[in-house]
Amino acid sequence: MDCLQAVQAYIKKALESAPGIKCLLLDAETLSIFSLASTQSQLLSHDTFLTERIDGPSRNIPASFASGSGAYPPTSSRSAERLPHLKCVCILRPTDESIEACEREIREGKYGSYYLYFTNILKKSQIEQLAEADEHELVKEVQEFFLDYSPLTSSHFSLSLLPTPLHPSPTQRAVALYGDSANSWAPASPAFARHVEGLSALLLSLKKKPIIRYERMSAMAKKLGSELLYQMNNQPDLWDFRKAATAPLLLILDRRNDPVTPLLTQWTYQAMVHECIGITNGRVNLGEAQDVRDELKEIVLSPDQDPFFATNLYDNFGDLGAHLQEYVLDYKNRSASSTASKIETVADMKRFIEEYPEFRKLGGNVSKHVALVGELSRLVKSRHLLEVSELEQSLASNESHGSDLRMVQSMISSADIPPESKLRLAILYALRYQKLPGNNIPGVVEALKQQNVPDPEMVHVMLNFAGAEQRQDDLFANENFFSRGKSALKGLKGVENVYTQHTPHLAETIDLLLRGRLKETSYPFIEGQMNAAPTAVGRPQDIIIFIVGGTTYEEAKTIASLNNQFASGHGLSGSVGPGANQIGVGTRLLLGGTCVHNSKSFLTMVRDASFSFPTAASATLAMRPSQPAATGTPAGPRQEGLNLNIGPVSLNVGGNAGGAIEAGVDSVKDVAQGLFSRLRQGVDGVRLP
Repeated sequence: MDCLQAVQAYIKKALESAPGIKCLLLDAETLSIFSLASTQSQLLSHDTFLTERIDGPSRNIPASFASGSGAYPPTSSRSAERLPHLKCVCILRPTDESIEACEREIREGKYGSYYLYFTNILKKSQIEQLAEADEHELVKEVQEFFLDYSPLTSSHFSLSLLPTPLHPSPTQRAVALYGDSANSWAPASPAFARHVEGLSALLLSLKKKPIIRYERMSAMAKKLGSELLYQMNNQPDLWDFRKAATAPLLLILDRRNDPVTPLLTQWTYQAMVHECIGITNGRVNLGEAQDVRDELKEIVLSPDQDPFFATNLYDNFGDLGAHLQEYVLDYKNRSASSTASKIETVADMKRFIEEYPEFRKLGGNVSKHVALVGELSRLVKSRHLLEVSELEQSLASNESHGSDLRMVQSMISSADIPPESKLRLAILYALRYQKLPGNNIPGVVEALKQQNVPDPEMVHVMLNFAGAEQRQDDLFANENFFSRGKSALKGLKGVENVYTQHTPHLAETIDLLLRGRLKETSYPFIEGQMNAAPTAVGRPQDIIIFIVGGTTYEEAKTIASLNNQFASGHGLSGSVGPGANQIGVGTRLLLGGTCVHNSKSFLTMVRDASFSFPTAASATLAMRPSQPAATGTPAGPRQEGLNLNIGPVSLNVGGNAGGAIEAGVDSVKDVAQGLFSRLRQGVDGVRLP
């Protein structure tokens, strides 16, 4: 169940179908898919020497264009060089714009023959439109190749839809995702149809007809699942695959059920690059980086094409620095043995000629990663991410209201902390302590205003969008007596790294699913499915998780880690009982979503969505303090909470408690800070010869 391999197989089949020298025509969306799944070298190996945009400015001719004489070769109203000796492979999305552009291309007849491949299901009217345009019988083949999604890695895909309609991007399609509430699709937007098409293409490319479950609180997830089921039932021949012993599962989730993960500072390579700089279609723009050569201003990060990135994309920043130094030393050693001064015989000359292309490629890759990690190191220092991340992790993972409030207020008042970090900390505080009597959310918002932080009202907007009333799960394990006790026991175990305490809520959902404990009342089945009863479904071996509203690279790391664990024969950790260590073995997971978020894109999505909500939504109870509170530390009556006595350890959980957990976190602070300090020194010391 490899989505990257599925797309690459379609691309290879399309290029091999037209033997000989050929041209490749793409549209704006298939171009981004190709950039993730193929390289120029791979295209050249299939005799593809020309790649163009079918909807590019150079091909913008009137829709009413006609050949006039009806003779072949047709005459053109513009001076376009004809290439009848070339074949043309077109890989396009079946949109009205692409069909119209394809029709113009066929009428013009620039190439000797055309092979048309569409990334999704063609309508009968579209086929007729293309047939009418093929007056000179140049079209040799028309097929549907279901590669209508962006494969980021083998276990992670995206629809590459940016749900920020008020902030369009030149490299991604921006659409409105939400309607007049945070629980409805935008009625006049193509977002819903694009989700149905993208998920249908994914399932068809993997040859899976799954059982569908969804998050109960999400009407958007339910509507998407229902439409997918309708498509499968309405086209039985297209979905007629060999049945597996256990039906695959499609689990549709909603980003609003976990708004915390996209807001956190990340410390693994891929996630950190996306958070600090941004990754778009596998490309990273270093135009604003300091001391970077011009040829490194834009770089490509592809685990399929870059062995160092593939090996280290999930490494934390500390391990990454050590591995990068080893990579540089390896390059230096190979450089010393590959100099011209070492060439003394014909055999040495032959070896040098054979190894030089690979050596040159290695040198470029080393330079790329040194420049990128050096920029990340600079941003960590200039943005004070170590201090910010420590508090973020405390807010996301531990219950310590008094200490957290003091630290949030201190960070907001600090001139060293960037405004965007201050806003994120305020939102995390509000999300965690929204239900706590005596919280000081109004005081935190007022502090943002005093520091002139842009958009302080985003704290309230986020509570309306993904606050406790909008979520169905106890995200912070602090909403009842038993969950607080469970959270306290978890805190007693300590942490290996203060900066990576947080675990995405997705990990808990998958754990419950594989153990058979994911409640049907919370994650029901779409109605109307054959054999969808829990007793008939069993434990699925192939699980596809789709998050409406976008995924994160932290969640992608969780999925990749579980896949590696299950593939190596290890089951879920913490399992007890006969055969418990085999739970999950052989299971394959695949994660996808609307887009891939960092904190900036997530906040922009929520901000843009709020403009379509009714004005009354901005005055809900979620925006009001739970009880009157002063601008300083709340001075209300102390909450009793839960008393735990375990051996010599005594701990009070809930209310104004939490100091014991806080002390455990502080105990590793110096160690973690020392690690990153040594890393920065190591990275700064890396220099290419």
